[in-house]
Amino acid sequence: MIRLLGYFFGIGAVLFLLGSAGAALYVQSMSEDLPDYQVLASYEPKVTTRFHAADGSLMAEYAKERRLFLPIQTIPDRLKKAYLAAEDKNFYSHPGIDVQGLARAALVVARGEGIQGGSTITQQVAKNFLLTNERSIERKVKEAILSLRIEQAYTKDRILELYLNEIYLGLGSYGVAAASLAYFDKSVNELEIQEAAYLAALPKAPENYNPFRNPDRAMERRNWVIDQMESNGFVNATEAADARAKPLGVNPNRSGTYLFAGEYFTEEVRRQIIQRYGVTALYEGGLSVRSTLDPVLQVAARKALHDGLLKYDEARGFRGPEKTIDIGSDWGAALAEVPGYADVPEWRQAVVLSADTDSVSIGLQPARTISGAVGADRDIASIALEDMRWALRMTVEERTQSVKTADAVLRRGDVVFVEKTVGGGGYRLRQPPKVQGALVSMDPHTGRVLAMVGGFSYAQSEFNRATQANRQPGSSFKPFVYAAALDNGYTPASVILDAAISIPDGNGGYWEPKNYGGEAAGPSTLRAGIEKSRNLMTVRLAKDMGMDLVAEYAERFGVYDKMMKYLPMSLGSGETTVLRMVSAYSVMANGGRSIEPSLIDRIQDRYGRTVYKHDNRGCEVCNAQTWQNQPEPVLVDNREQVLDPMTAYQITSMMEGVVERGTATSIQELGVPVAGKTGTTNEEKDAWFVGYTPNLVTGVYLGYDNPTPLGKGQTGGGLAAPVFTAYMKEALKDKPMVDFHVPEGMTMVSIDRKSGMASEGNGSIMEAFKPGTGPSDSYQVIGNDEMAFSAPPAVVSQETQDAIVQGGAGGLF
Repeated sequence: MIRLLGYFFGIGAVLFLLGSAGAALYVQSMSEDLPDYQVLASYEPKVTTRFHAADGSLMAEYAKERRLFLPIQTIPDRLKKAYLAAEDKNFYSHPGIDVQGLARAALVVARGEGIQGGSTITQQVAKNFLLTNERSIERKVKEAILSLRIEQAYTKDRILELYLNEIYLGLGSYGVAAASLAYFDKSVNELEIQEAAYLAALPKAPENYNPFRNPDRAMERRNWVIDQMESNGFVNATEAADARAKPLGVNPNRSGTYLFAGEYFTEEVRRQIIQRYGVTALYEGGLSVRSTLDPVLQVAARKALHDGLLKYDEARGFRGPEKTIDIGSDWGAALAEVPGYADVPEWRQAVVLSADTDSVSIGLQPARTISGAVGADRDIASIALEDMRWALRMTVEERTQSVKTADAVLRRGDVVFVEKTVGGGGYRLRQPPKVQGALVSMDPHTGRVLAMVGGFSYAQSEFNRATQANRQPGSSFKPFVYAAALDNGYTPASVILDAAISIPDGNGGYWEPKNYGGEAAGPSTLRAGIEKSRNLMTVRLAKDMGMDLVAEYAERFGVYDKMMKYLPMSLGSGETTVLRMVSAYSVMANGGRSIEPSLIDRIQDRYGRTVYKHDNRGCEVCNAQTWQNQPEPVLVDNREQVLDPMTAYQITSMMEGVVERGTATSIQELGVPVAGKTGTTNEEKDAWFVGYTPNLVTGVYLGYDNPTPLGKGQTGGGLAAPVFTAYMKEALKDKPMVDFHVPEGMTMVSIDRKSGMASEGNGSIMEAFKPGTGPSDSYQVIGNDEMAFSAPPAVVSQETQDAIVQGGAGGLF
């Protein structure tokens, strides 16, 4: 018997040794092709890039995997304990694998019930980072081997850090930081026990515990995690009971652009980041981009441009409904499928249910639930005739007709946009404008773009008219012609002939420019030429000093990269953008220094290191350790001086006259010193106004994307200037009035407004002169070479003046 037992024992020992040897060989074979776990040391997860406004407001997020990386030290203990309770309570004591868990999983496999979990957090790190999701014994063995090696190479905290930042937790979020924002719109430090428990319930199957599709299962799983936290001593009984009694409380943070009204600005920043660092850096690099955008000014800019576009468009009449739908038993479902403008939240879509002479009954587009389903509510409202009176002028197929009743404008089934009336319960009929425009506002001293609107709606058109639309600036280009003259010997009192001119066009014909309105004023000062936007004077001035000089200054100011040297270019017939024009005007506003426009203040990488900074002015003593009665630090401005500061003031003073007496007098209602210039191109296809106060430059453009006449009399002063005024009212609110700085050394002299000669009588004006210059002692007219005047216009005969204006005297042709 003993011999028999020994025999069986021997056989068992041999089989055990053989099995062990086989297992060892199997494990060795599995170990040969394992991934290199040391790559975890240099692991950089795909991290979300975030754009912020100047005040820190979140503008947008970009990511392939929406993740915010958190070092383990910054993750609160409450959240870590929730995951340990749910996933691996023995994490800090086991060697990387849970022997009991593996034994249970092996028994399940032996019974033929398939491969189950039993994975520790370390094993999940091995699987997520180094292996596939294949469900096989081979993968589980590799996972265990890698886990043992990982535990030997890295600390427990590092392993847990990798896990909590890598796991997918649903709603497009990766890692606990992104999930905390996605589900609760909170940072991880703000999470309560039940919220931390819910996030810890998600790793196994986020979609199974979706709070909107499976709220009961989500609540059950969350409470199970709370139970585990209690049983492991992470929370006490009272805390656990209170947490279980609370609802899920999910408050999802909508992904995408968060800052209202900044879509065009955000997209321009996105393009610049891609241009600078590439697509991968944007969507995986975890950049932190601090933009220059001022949210308050951005909202004001959007509203001002919207109001201006709508005012012009509605004056042209109603073009008809967006579409017409069949109204069945549930009009809400059909209406919900009609797309709207997400970035114009004041507007809602509505379907006409009935109409009579004085009003229209409408059904409002129902809201969608978080899951995307159409809501059950059906709201009915009305549009009074008074709130759609502008639509009584109807434009159908380019033909205009007038009607008198509401039911002649809208019919049952028509889908339209509406906006709630101010202070009332009704709605106002709205229409997306065909005309477009742009507004850019900039700090002239730094080049920081504070506000940018590139059109009526980014949802309607992503084309940014502020940066991508090359349009003729028209007369808003003239200040650069006059600045070039003032910088090269002319004065604001220099007199130029405003009269008919005919110039060979090189093709056997003649170019004969005209003033807007067709009139001519005869000899006039440079100031009058700018104030009244005289084309004939500008052409003569450009011809007198040469287009080479005009082109040099236009390129120096950044209006064009390379300007053609033809006389029509002096009237703004070249093409440029609103951003370039605002940047160029900033040179005149800041005293003549070059400016580099920027939408970005600073860029930091995922580790918080600054990799780009717009303001590179130096300051050697800014970091002094103590104050020893030294003067205040001064930032060293090394920017190029592209225009004499005295010239900058002279042209600024002349453009103040545009507001006080010229083509933009409506802007006077601002009640502060403003300099600026209107611009209107041929056939009124483009309307501009670019202007500035000492600390803010703003440019406005209106026109059709496919250049089309805006209509007779639709000028920059009538269309763009009111938008500028509306915006600047908000931008300058509660700010002290500031005068333009007069450079030291300039002399103020009273001159006659017409002759440019010294005078203190009626019709005189104070003019700024540089040292060594002043009003002329004799009456001289630029552009009339054959006739020299020694007396001002009041003395020259009327017959002679008429001849000059008509071009019959002086040999003009």
